[in-house]
Amino acid sequence: MTQTLSSVIVEPEATPTASIIWLHGLGANGHDFEAILPELNLPENTPIRFIFPHSPSIPVTINGGMVMPAWYDILEMGAGRKLNTQQLINSADAIAKLVDHEIASGISSERIVLAGFSQGGAVAYQVALTYPKPLAGLLALSTYFPTVNDIEPSSANKKLDIEIMHGSYDPVVLPAMGRDALDALKALGFNPNWREYPMEHQVCYPQINDISKWLQAKLL
Repeated sequence: MTQTLSSVIVEPEATPTASIIWLHGLGANGHDFEAILPELNLPENTPIRFIFPHSPSIPVTINGGMVMPAWYDILEMGAGRKLNTQQLINSADAIAKLVDHEIASGISSERIVLAGFSQGGAVAYQVALTYPKPLAGLLALSTYFPTVNDIEPSSANKKLDIEIMHGSYDPVVLPAMGRDALDALKALGFNPNWREYPMEHQVCYPQINDISKWLQAKLL
């Protein structure tokens, strides 16, 4: 059964005509990327609704079974990361329901961007590539593509605009894992863009500036 997610929702002053659903990483929550909004320096009265869902809290094997916010359990770290794929799929289904809700509220699917950091990015890959209606874009931050061998991409999003951003010194999700996702997407027929920054497992100001430009080009 797919869990209904609670979210931090930041409404624009103007009537929203676009939505961005932004997924946090392991151990964080929806407030994590809420703090980035002022740094995006979007034009005043930008008609974009930001939705930052909270993942459920579950035991995480790599952290000794400690219960923490997570989109899925990680069983083993490293480049050949092992995880609970069914939990990832369940999280993707829950995010797809948020997309459904935005469309039902009057936002065109083609004005909805999915963004995700680390674990959240892995879920965002699954949602965006399988969603049955065309989306505006996918922002994949310091993440990887664990469902690549099982995914059945939707024809509706075969031309999806995918922006991949990764840190050159990321010790958590190695840059090679991000590049593997890039290569896999190309093999599936997508045309993703890759950006790399001199940082670890985080975001940096030049990247935030690039995110802002990309979002404005897509939605304004």
